[in-house]
Amino acid sequence: MKRILTILIAFIIALSLTACSKSAKAENKLLVGATPLPHAEILNFVKPKLEEKGIKLEVREFTDYVTPNVALNDKQIDANFFQHVPYMNTFNKEKRMNLIAVANIHVEPMGAYSLKYKNKDEIKEGSVIALPNDATNEGRALILLEKQGLIKLKDSNNLTSTPNDIIENPKKLQFKELEAAQLPRVLQDVDLAIINTNYALEAKLNPLKDSLFIEDKDSPYANVITVRPEDKDNPLIKELINVLQSEDVKKFIEEKYNGAVVPAF
Repeated sequence: MKRILTILIAFIIALSLTACSKSAKAENKLLVGATPLPHAEILNFVKPKLEEKGIKLEVREFTDYVTPNVALNDKQIDANFFQHVPYMNTFNKEKRMNLIAVANIHVEPMGAYSLKYKNKDEIKEGSVIALPNDATNEGRALILLEKQGLIKLKDSNNLTSTPNDIIENPKKLQFKELEAAQLPRVLQDVDLAIINTNYALEAKLNPLKDSLFIEDKDSPYANVITVRPEDKDNPLIKELINVLQSEDVKKFIEEKYNGAVVPAF
């Protein structure tokens, strides 16, 4: 009788340990928010590599630049991948958040697109130029215009510049400030639009072939993995970074986007 009882207890313990093991394994899950291109595409590329390490990666797609940070701050997701550090810092300040960047992944050079002009010399007086209206990306767009000699700003390094900070505008350019995601859709209604590469790719625009001009590859706006401070040393996040900063991912980015997206590691 004692032997039967001992076997029964051992069986129950074994089942318990198995259940615990499955439970622990189920907890090896990461939910990462990302804009569709190229961020979600890159994350989906590394899914199998993470699965080999026992980590299940779930990608939640967002189509704007606000919701992914709100969702991360509210603990609806574990990390996000869509923004550069200047944008994140400005967002933190405005929304009183404390999100942090833990890894550089790639750079998306911002470009100028037009259905009316084929080069910057064709841009006429009074042309309407659409800009992203979010902090830092608008300043970044204006800095790009300044580098092309189209305007002059009070401070060429100020990422929070707006059209109000333009001190020279020889062609009397007019500016239309819109949500970044809307910019490809208004191309036919404006003379020129400064578009972030992720939205350009979604609109089937090739940044290298279709843009009139574009930031060079030395652009400092690397897109980053962003987390809450308490997760900066999370082993799952660290493994995600290791995989994203691998040679395989570098090769994937270089071959998939052909220079329109540049590895930043």
